[in-house]
Amino acid sequence: MNNYLFIAGILSFLLGVIHSVLGEYLIFKKKRIKKEIVPSKDSLELRERHLRILWSTWHLASVFGWCIAGLLIKISLIENFQEIELVNFILELISSTMFFGAILVLIGTKGKHPGWFILLLIGFLIVVSCKIM
Repeated sequence: MNNYLFIAGILSFLLGVIHSVLGEYLIFKKKRIKKEIVPSKDSLELRERHLRILWSTWHLASVFGWCIAGLLIKISLIENFQEIELVNFILELISSTMFFGAILVLIGTKGKHPGWFILLLIGFLIVVSCKIM
């Protein structure tokens, strides 16, 4: 088992869970009408349709994180790689995505959101795992 990839996968999964839970609590909780699942309370800044797509996109990021977590965990459990080039390609794509995501969150939040660090850590763990494979 590749422990680095396994830890990166677990971190990706946890990041998605924390992202969705805290987003619901800190951002979308006050935007609901009568406990609806999708927030729909208009405000001066956001119309209902904008709020709904923002909510959907928010949780879509978590779903993508869970998908990446599944890929990383599955790859971490493989003992003998039949298609090492394909696995390396997938890992390079995921690590690049994590690094660019970290930069985006770092710049977008001026470093105040801890998500950039977790994304950076996940990317780093993937790169380290590729060095030992």
